[in-house]
Amino acid sequence: MVLESLFGPKKALSSPWRLFFLGLMYASIGTFLGLWIFKNQASLVLVFLTVLATVPLMYKTMKYEEKRDLKFTSELKLIKKHSRALIAFMFLFFGFVIAFSIWYLLLPDRLLQITFASQIETIRSINGGVISNVISPGASSLVDISATKHAAVFMQIFSNNIKVLLFCIFFSFFYGAGAIFILTWNASVIAVAIGNLIRSKIGAVADYVGLLKIGSYLGIFSLGLLRYAIHGSFEILSYFTAGLAGGIISVAVIKHDFGSLSFKKILADSVDLIVLAIVLVFLAAILEVYVTPIFF
Repeated sequence: MVLESLFGPKKALSSPWRLFFLGLMYASIGTFLGLWIFKNQASLVLVFLTVLATVPLMYKTMKYEEKRDLKFTSELKLIKKHSRALIAFMFLFFGFVIAFSIWYLLLPDRLLQITFASQIETIRSINGGVISNVISPGASSLVDISATKHAAVFMQIFSNNIKVLLFCIFFSFFYGAGAIFILTWNASVIAVAIGNLIRSKIGAVADYVGLLKIGSYLGIFSLGLLRYAIHGSFEILSYFTAGLAGGIISVAVIKHDFGSLSFKKILADSVDLIVLAIVLVFLAAILEVYVTPIFF
């Protein structure tokens, strides 16, 4: 009750950047309680507790956005209004990623293996199953651009991310704000991937320049985030867009009769959001295959 009362949809949309700190807090509390109370299952419990804290805000925001659908006649204006909610959700997601990454870097190795056991195992299985060197946040897929034709890699990434996008729509439709579970899980996996990269780079820097070059470590942390942010931002934005579309349809089904003008208007708006989500996934795949490898 305390956490869910901190932010309502109006406050979140008026100051989207505040949700970054809310994400930091939710993920940190979830990680701490998961490790403290459910130590052996902490890797999944921390995701569940973070989702549990976030669901009320997500559901209220979807209800709020559904009401706004009926106030605007222009689809362009409507999507522009939805953009504030999507920006707010993105800030929330980045808060999750930063919080999980910090926990991953600060925890001692013994607790680290317990706290992020499922996430570590996921990345290991990916490394063992596919020859790769680039992570796709949505699908958690790894691909080796140098050993595979770019077109084939692009289609693999795009098709995998489309599957995740569909999951977000279905989860939001059937469970209200259910897409946040998929996104929070992805945030924890991305955080572990970032943490692994940072730990390996820090080890190399420590050997080379010593332990007193704090600026070097901050640079490595920023580099680790940037590697996944270039294409990952568009992927995550597409998943939130799809989740918002599914949630709006879910609320409309409850509140409106099928075939009514209100329902048709909301359905049309949701279809526009889904199309936008697919375009964002397509753009993210292009960036992942053709742009990110240039820098990393």
